[in-house]
Amino acid sequence: MRLGQGVYPAEPVAKGAAFEVLSRVPEPGFLHNALAGAAYPYRCFVPATDVEVLEGIPPVPDENPMLVPLRRDLTWGQVHQLSQSPRGRTDWSLAHARGTVLIQRGTRMMKILSAAQLAGYLSGWMPQGFCYREFDIAHLRTPADLAVLCSDGAAGTADEAIFALRWRAIDPHDYAIPYVEEFPGLVRMPPQDRRGPPVLGTGFAPSDRHLVPEFVTADLGDLPLPAYAELVAFTSDGTCVMLYRYLPEQRAWTGMFGQQWHHLFAAVPGIAPDQDYFTIPPPPVRLVGDYRGQEFEALADPPTEFRVLAKTRLARYQIESLGRRTPRAAVRGLPVTVIRDEGAWLRVRLIRPDDEAVARSSSTCVERGIYEVWAPAGEVTDRHDALTRYAFTPPAEPAPRPQWTGQAS
Repeated sequence: MRLGQGVYPAEPVAKGAAFEVLSRVPEPGFLHNALAGAAYPYRCFVPATDVEVLEGIPPVPDENPMLVPLRRDLTWGQVHQLSQSPRGRTDWSLAHARGTVLIQRGTRMMKILSAAQLAGYLSGWMPQGFCYREFDIAHLRTPADLAVLCSDGAAGTADEAIFALRWRAIDPHDYAIPYVEEFPGLVRMPPQDRRGPPVLGTGFAPSDRHLVPEFVTADLGDLPLPAYAELVAFTSDGTCVMLYRYLPEQRAWTGMFGQQWHHLFAAVPGIAPDQDYFTIPPPPVRLVGDYRGQEFEALADPPTEFRVLAKTRLARYQIESLGRRTPRAAVRGLPVTVIRDEGAWLRVRLIRPDDEAVARSSSTCVERGIYEVWAPAGEVTDRHDALTRYAFTPPAEPAPRPQWTGQAS
């Protein structure tokens, strides 16, 4: 593989979204490979578009790359500069580039987490707020690279590890682009009322080097966790460590790592690294589907498997429709999503936060773009379940196998 003026061996990352380029000698931009028994002591991670494959057949990526219409009077540096400025929202080239970044059913998504957020997800948090396609950030592998994408602003570039939630999208309607027209309140939020980096409104994350398209969950609400979602850690040498995998039938995270990684949990509050099974309570947001005229909670294994959620295999019937039920309400005239129900008190989240709504509801910014408050149940009105229907065609069931009758044909 050719990178710059050199030729190196390489391995694909994230199904071809990026490459791990290997070297036997230290070179500028390469990291020390701390994995025991590594044949190449140095490596770097680069987008697939930055290298030229000289031997072998590169994997075909599952996602479409971002296409930037460069020309003589518009360089890559100028496009990046536009992405970091509110005036870039009106530029045709930047809008065209952002429009090529699409989510489809099964797209692998990521949300960068601090240590405190990792503990929250092990306690039952759902995917929420700002997130990214794994395809667009697969080449970012260290805390220094990923810290700017951490939504609560607590991750430092010098940390030993940074964490991430990785899952597959159930439907494109679960995501929106944080343009200024859709979320003007977030773009104009004063610094004292926000956490993490500012929202630019261009559809790109704040970054001094990278062009990173970002998404938010629909109405900034929670999304159901699909089967086999993962909690991972990225270390300072670029290693990705699988920590936990989600089992939907048990509503639990199960540990997937060994003792050599226990030190990564030194900053994770309330989590013992030797505990390898975390059950979580049923979330208010639910994935649902119809089977023979009745609605059931559904299990999603995108892009093709959608069945009734049941612990026994025989009861996991193929559903005939697919949707998401999200509890909605109003607090002091403001539309909110109900995140938690404790009987006399409800935890609610603003759907379209701005400085006026934050002041009226006394909400607190818990992470970038997410504003929540505890509200007395008596002050919460118009409680209902909002049903979002997805375009869904159930796959054809396999034909039954012929039964042997014991007679020769």
